[in-house]
Amino acid sequence: MAVTISDVAKEAGVSTSTVSKVLNNWSSISPATCERVHEAIKKLHYTPNARAVSFAKGASHNILFLSSLKKEEAYRNPHMFDILCGVRRTLAEHGYTLMLTDFPDTAEPQEYLTGLIGKGLADGILIHGSCSFPQLSRLLTESRFPHIHIGHPGPGSRMCWIDTNNGLAGQFAAQHMLECGYEKVAFIGERRTDHISTQRLNGFLGGMYDYGYRVPDEYIRYTDSTREDACRQTHEVLSLPVPPRAFICENNTLALGVVKALHERQLQIPDEAAFLTFDSYPYSSIIDPAPTVIDIDVYDLGVQAAQMLLRKLENPTLLVQAYTTLPVLRQGLSTVPAF
Repeated sequence: MAVTISDVAKEAGVSTSTVSKVLNNWSSISPATCERVHEAIKKLHYTPNARAVSFAKGASHNILFLSSLKKEEAYRNPHMFDILCGVRRTLAEHGYTLMLTDFPDTAEPQEYLTGLIGKGLADGILIHGSCSFPQLSRLLTESRFPHIHIGHPGPGSRMCWIDTNNGLAGQFAAQHMLECGYEKVAFIGERRTDHISTQRLNGFLGGMYDYGYRVPDEYIRYTDSTREDACRQTHEVLSLPVPPRAFICENNTLALGVVKALHERQLQIPDEAAFLTFDSYPYSSIIDPAPTVIDIDVYDLGVQAAQMLLRKLENPTLLVQAYTTLPVLRQGLSTVPAF
């Protein structure tokens, strides 16, 4: 069994707090006590870990990552793991450990989070957008606990947050479609209440408007977030008196439905009907033909979130509210630029 700081304290006849202070070279500890502690360390062959060394500083060198971890979460939220990987690597490079914790199914989630903060398990917390709840902003700002919310928490929030600019991604999509010569473009989105889908739609509409094009209301389609409904909505919009020439799919799942409808209509892609989708995964590699993608590096988003939290730990008064990680166009076979 590994030797612990408690074993050293017992051998030296002091408290664990005193051992930590010796490890951190506190001047308030007498030379005799320091010598006893070092003799105990040598005798027991104790190797202090990061938490033991930082114990007396009131720091755990541990960061909480709060996210929803329900069954099949990887399918509902495929971006979360890449974000987590970016966070973990960045924190490890700075000597921090990461503790992943689930969001509870309770009527009072603020009590759970208050308990986590109060236990002193971590120096700060990263909160995935899937875990937002109405009292979150007030709880974090009033406790002054170092935090970064991954995802825009909504207008007027006093929380520290970073997010990808989904509105800009929508503008990129509009610009690419027009560069390809597609003026009649439909948008197949998630539910009306989906925040990311709404941001991308608004960016797309704004981008088209900037170039002098108005997207007809009937070209904007909301779904129940399934492949089947995306297929149905695509059939409906293709049945309009003036059907669109191209489609923007809010995510890969909806893109599968759009492609299914285009194949059922025997429309050649991209010669007769073109499309693009946001995000490179989880299904873009199996879509035929290979889709043009507006991609966002969510691993980099995790890196940025961790870096911002580390800055927050150094400067507790720092207010972080920023968009980061720009979208990138990855040309596929589902659109053809006009030049």
